Amino acid sequence: MIAAAPLELRLADEAATQALGVALAQALRPGSAICLSGPLGAGKSTLARALIRALTTPDEDVPSPTFTLVQFYEGPDFPVAHFDLYRLTSPDEAYEIGLDEALEDGAALIEWPQRLEGQLPADRLDIDIALDGEARRARLVPHGAWRDLEFGS
Repeated sequence: MIAAAPLELRLADEAATQALGVALAQALRPGSAICLSGPLGAGKSTLARALIRALTTPDEDVPSPTFTLVQFYEGPDFPVAHFDLYRLTSPDEAYEIGLDEALEDGAALIEWPQRLEGQLPADRLDIDIALDGEARRARLVPHGAWRDLEFGS
């Protein structure tokens, strides 16, 4: 897959969502973000969990950061922060809990990026996951450095 233009993928099952997370882990770089949008139950956390485990260890404990707002993980090459912005009331709160620092030191996964109200990282891959019967549809839109990256196969 090439991330140079918007790309639509059909994710037939949870394993396909996990495989996308693994493929994205190979392309994630320090300073970049992956922004995950979609309704509750669409698979955002499944994708994030697979990506984090691909960067750390297969048995890494990856709880949803719904209540903590952010979880930090040490990868072999750089740290990854997993943000869940669902409960934020203002975009500034994301930066108060360390979004800027996470991008300076490593990479970030951001669930519910619409809470940032346009204050999104420049180097990001937007992924909108939609329910499609028992399957999912993922629309990937690259921005900044993501336009030049290839990932997966």
